[in-house]
Parts: sequence; structure tokens; C-alpha cells
Amino acid sequence: MAQQTFKNPFRPGAGQLPPYLAGRQDEQNEFRAAIKESPIIRNLIITGLRGVGKTVLLETLKPLAIKEGWLWAGTDLSESASISEQNLAIRIIADISTLIAGFPISETDNKQIGFTREDKNPVIGGFDFLIKIYSITPGLSSDKLKAVLDFVWNLVKEKAKGVVLAYDEAQILKDQATDKQYPLSLLLEVIQFLQRKQIPYILVLTGLPTLFPNLVECRTYAERMFHIMTLDKLNYDESKEAITHPIKRTGCPVTFTETAIEEIIKYSGGYPYFIQFLCKEIFDSYLQQTNIGIVTPVISIPGIVRKLDTDFYSGRWAKLTDKQRDLMKVIAQMDTCEQEFSIQDILEKAKELKENFSASHVNQMLTKLSEAGLVFKNRHGKYSFAVPMISEYIKRLIQNSQQMKTLFDDNESF
Repeated sequence: MAQQTFKNPFRPGAGQLPPYLAGRQDEQNEFRAAIKESPIIRNLIITGLRGVGKTVLLETLKPLAIKEGWLWAGTDLSESASISEQNLAIRIIADISTLIAGFPISETDNKQIGFTREDKNPVIGGFDFLIKIYSITPGLSSDKLKAVLDFVWNLVKEKAKGVVLAYDEAQILKDQATDKQYPLSLLLEVIQFLQRKQIPYILVLTGLPTLFPNLVECRTYAERMFHIMTLDKLNYDESKEAITHPIKRTGCPVTFTETAIEEIIKYSGGYPYFIQFLCKEIFDSYLQQTNIGIVTPVISIPGIVRKLDTDFYSGRWAKLTDKQRDLMKVIAQMDTCEQEFSIQDILEKAKELKENFSASHVNQMLTKLSEAGLVFKNRHGKYSFAVPMISEYIKRLIQNSQQMKTLFDDNESF
């Protein structure tokens, strides 16, 4: 019965906190150092491929900030929040309003922001109150947001050391010159203004590798505003810790053999999401077999990898055209496919594989693949895969296709 009710400790869901965070101590220390600076002189960017643990790391920074006496506000950014300057400003106000919900607004505060003294009832800080400040402040959206955040700091400064504004999926933030909307510029301008006044706000953004180029393209000084923490896959020892530490608890009915650990590390590539996925499936399979009386459970790692392919990769792959898939197959067979590659590299490999692509065609398709979130253009002008270990998935597709062709050829020989 104990085995039937024992809870699986592994959590492969997007942004789910794992039972044990391996290999991110340096990044946590960087954050601790940043919030201890006076005045605040740097903001943080957490970037990396999907599945590398950006959201999880961001979630672990929140209790660190609170422990140090900082207030924390933020959320996942959405397309609607980033479509205009006003939408982004309202998003920030909505997030920060929860921090002041319990703070009474004094009569002096009311007078300072333009409310009459006829309001004799005590006013409690909140979203509606901050929106009033935003609406009555003259100027542009940036001026209005500056006034709101300045007011908030004056309200909480006796109780807090500073305010962290933390936003996930920040790569969607872009200025839209054609629509005359500059939400990303607004965010950078407002934060820089507050920090120049030595008001302790710190901005923490997480997102895909396109995030930082977007910031630099928006404002050249953005490079000096941020410290970049690029998350990579875990090394061998860190991967092993992530696998074994959660099952060291007393009473855990599942153990992983050294062979199983080696296979998990191999197929996960050290990416935290894949480690959690593989471990969860193995854990569940082991329990199900023992619960029905199988003394020596048999775990099929290749079978679990096929499930990973279906859950993580196949939806993205299904959206591609046949020609885009052909190009991705060429890239996946390059030696540098998991690092970076140029259009010329692709053309040379295509020629070797007897695939017909022109430079202009490759360039156009890379643009489409970038829009689909499968590749991105890095700061060196070369391209990289935006999805971890997708080359291994594509190689498995190629291998399966070749095996099926061989099978049909053999059948035809009869």
C-alpha cells in the first residue's frame, strides 16, 4: 500500500519547481549580489533554450528576495500586455498594486497626487488608486508610469529595501515602429530613470536567446543596464544529483541503477526538463509494475524517449512544410548543429547530402523557422537551434524512415 500511495517526486511540467534544484547556485549568488548593491546599478537577464530551467530559477529567486527584505512583483508576459505602451504600463501597475494592498494612504499622500481633502474616509492602496495616479499625471505613458512607481516606493520604503520587477517570457517584448508603439523602450526608460534617482527597483527578465538582442536593438545602452545569465544544460555531476537526490528520501520504493542513470543522462542531454520527464516516466512505470506483482520491473528507455518525442517535439514538427523539414534534416546532420551554423554551412552540408537549396531559399526558410521558434539568429550573425536536442529527435526520425524503407524493400523482394 505504501508503494501505491507514494508520490512521484519528479515534475516535468513547464515552470514546475523540481524536488531538487541542481547546478544553479552561481546564478542565485549573482542575484543575491545584485540586490545588495547600493545604489542598484545592474538588472538581470536569465536566458537559454526551452527546457533549461529559466522559469524554475526565477521562482527560486523570489524567496531569496523576500528573505532579504525586498518586495517582488511580476508574471508571465503575454502578447496582449506587450502590444502597446499603455498595455504594458497597466500590466506593471496591476502586478505592483498587490504589494501595496495593505498600505493605508495618508491625507498627505492624497494631496500630493492631486486628490481633494473632501475624501474623509481612509484610502487603501490598490490597483484603482494607482490607475488614478497614472491617469492624472501629465505627459507620455512613460511619465505616468514613472509617477506611479515613484509613489509606490515612497509608500513602501519604510518597510522594504527595494522592489523586484520580474517578468518571464520577456522575449515577446518588442517595439513596434510601424504602429508607433514602443513598450520595450518604455520599460527600459522607466527603470533607468528610477535607478538614476537611486530608487531601488531592479528588473529581472527571463526569456529565449532572442531577448537580449531585442533589448540592444531597442536601446544601445541596454547592454550596460543588464548582467546576462545564460543557462546551459547541467554537467554530468549536476545531472546525476538531479536524478538521485529526489529519491533519497526515507521510504522511497524506487531506486535507479547506475545503468539507468547513465541512460537518463544520455537521453536528457543534461537538460533539466528532460531529466524530470524521463525520471517521472521511469518512476511511474516501476511502481505500476511492482504494484501488480512484478518482482523485477523492466523499464524501456527507448519507449519513454518515444513518448518524449510525441509530447515535446512532434507538435512543432507537424507545423512545418515538407521543404522546411528537409532543411531541418540537413542542419541536424551537421557536426555543429547544437552550437551554431551559417547559411554557407547549410549549403555545404546540403550539397554533400545531394539536397537542392539556394542561399536565398535557405535565408527565407530560416526566417520562417525563426518565427516558428525553432531557430534563432545569435549576436554573431549565425543561427542556432532554439529547441534543445531537436537534432537528436530529427536523427531518430531519419533513422526510423530508413528502417521503414528497408522493411518495405525487403517485403518487395518476396
